[in-house]
Amino acid sequence: MNLAVILNRHALYRPNHLAVIYGEQRFTYAEFNRCVNRLAHGLLRAGIAKGDKIATILPNTLELLEVYWAAAKIGVVVVPLSNLLRGQGLARLLNDADTALVVTERAFVEHLDPLRGDLPQIQPDRYFLIDAEDVPGYSPYRALVTDVPDTNPTGIEIHPDDPYNIIYSSGTTGLPKGIVLTHRIRVLYGLVFGAAYRIAPESVVLHTGSIIFNGSFLTLMPAFYMGATYILHHHFEVGSTLRTIQRERVTHIKLVPSQIVQLLQSSNFNEETLGSLEMLGSVGAPLHLPHKELLQAKLPGRLIELYGLTEGFMTILDKYDLSRKLNSVGVPPPMMELRIVDDQGVDVPPGTVGEIVGNGPLLMAGYYKRPDLTEQAIRSGWLFSGDLGYVDEDGFLYLVDRKKDLIISGGVNVYPRDIEEIILQHAAVAEAAVIGVPDDKWGECPVALVRLKGEIAPAALREWINARVEARFQRVREVLVLDEFPRNAAGKTLKRVMRDEYLSAHAE
Repeated sequence: MNLAVILNRHALYRPNHLAVIYGEQRFTYAEFNRCVNRLAHGLLRAGIAKGDKIATILPNTLELLEVYWAAAKIGVVVVPLSNLLRGQGLARLLNDADTALVVTERAFVEHLDPLRGDLPQIQPDRYFLIDAEDVPGYSPYRALVTDVPDTNPTGIEIHPDDPYNIIYSSGTTGLPKGIVLTHRIRVLYGLVFGAAYRIAPESVVLHTGSIIFNGSFLTLMPAFYMGATYILHHHFEVGSTLRTIQRERVTHIKLVPSQIVQLLQSSNFNEETLGSLEMLGSVGAPLHLPHKELLQAKLPGRLIELYGLTEGFMTILDKYDLSRKLNSVGVPPPMMELRIVDDQGVDVPPGTVGEIVGNGPLLMAGYYKRPDLTEQAIRSGWLFSGDLGYVDEDGFLYLVDRKKDLIISGGVNVYPRDIEEIILQHAAVAEAAVIGVPDDKWGECPVALVRLKGEIAPAALREWINARVEARFQRVREVLVLDEFPRNAAGKTLKRVMRDEYLSAHAE
């Protein structure tokens, strides 16, 4: 139950099977294992020991993938951070994680350099750049992998409950929290999601979004656990994604909804181009019903949707349940349990909206150095999600909305997702997000923000929406058209940023 043995196993028994594709580079399992071993020995030579924390501040690169697996072999904890972080927000996370070494790129030096005086725990010679040798105060990454053995490191005992990752939350409801995930949990990712997604040794798995986010591990771990072929793109782009699927006969891909929406708008999104796909996975936010319906029409029988939290509870809507439960987010995988509870923690009957809570073997070890927050999130072994939903008579979960996005208008609960589903039925709308803003009369009221793919005036769209919502309190006060939605590095839409920008623009 530790990740260290996975690459060793495939390098021994399947040495010539294609393991990794990155750009023009292709590596068999034997070749990739040797690359990872050299980095593991290089980190040991640099004084990094079991339990130390390595922070990566990188886009998708081959080196980032190598760090993930080298850390697994020597018991080091990887802390992947977004390269969109800046200033004291970045310094805070590096310090909070007790970072001992940083791997980044030349383009990030201007943002990291001013903070180094605020990072006393990182020794001056433990800043490494993957793409430069001539930046004062930084060592080249290649120095780590030069003149070191390419054999498997030995003599390091790694236990199932040793930490492997600290994944920081997005901080949408406060300061980011470090979610500790162990070797056992990551191995179980390989088992649980490999089975759910039907990933096999012959599969070809493509990932085009950022691999610093937990959603990427839903296919990364199963791909390597099974010894499949893993293709990593530097970043998401519609054309290169579609071409890669067709050229490499990709079988599995995991995307966030905003990426799926962009793919759906391409004329090349069809059975002829994408016929090799066995799974198109959606993760990170609800995929709205109109987009599900369009996806089913264009590429039937491939969508598998996952709802879940990095803290360790998930449900999966399987592609074989899709046609009869299209608006559901599925059921828990084996070994996980789901409940819907009221504000007192008491179970509510099917059809009643409440908070989603769950348990199972993927629950985090805790928030790093925050036992108080861990106790708030996990109570008597159950993870309280902060999300609202209900189950039907068959036990399938329906996600109503994020609890933090709930709008209370005139004392009535208004769920933004209900309004968004209606807005997306308009042929001119590509994406929609509904936020709650202060209102003198009702306390809060809905405002719609949209990204268009056709032409319609905001006032006309507002009239169209308000003629179709079910209740007065769902009527939107205003429609704003945006060229682009604010997103994090994973591509997830940032409603909190939208609301803050709206309030700032409308401040008296």
